Amino acid sequence: MRTSTWAGALAALCISGGALAHHGWSSYDSERTMKLTGVIRASGYENPHGYVDLEAREGKWHVVLAPPSRMESRGLPKSALKEGATVTVEGYPHRTTKDELRAERITAGGKTVELR
Repeated sequence: MRTSTWAGALAALCISGGALAHHGWSSYDSERTMKLTGVIRASGYENPHGYVDLEAREGKWHVVLAPPSRMESRGLPKSALKEGATVTVEGYPHRTTKDELRAERITAGGKTVELR
C-alpha cells in the first residue's frame, strides 16, 4: 500500500511537471514578432502541438503550431501542411533556440488561420 502511494505521488509529480514544461511559453520572445515565408520540408500534425520545418529566405526554421484539434476546428487541415507547400507564418522567436518560432498565425493555400 505504501509503495503504491509513493508511485502515485511520483506519477502525479511527473505529469504536472510535464504540463508545466509544456505551457512554458515564456521561452518565446513575445516582444519580437517575425514573419517568415517558405517551403515546408517536414510537418507533424500531432499532439501536443503540430509543427512545420520551414525553409525560408531567413534560413531553416522549426515552427511550433497549435494542437491539431484547434487547427482542425479553425480550418487548417493536415493536408494544408504537406511537404513542398509554401506557407507564411507569423509568431515569436525562441529566446535561446535561434531557429525556432512559435506561430500565432499561418497562411496556407491563401487562407490565414489564427492559431492562438
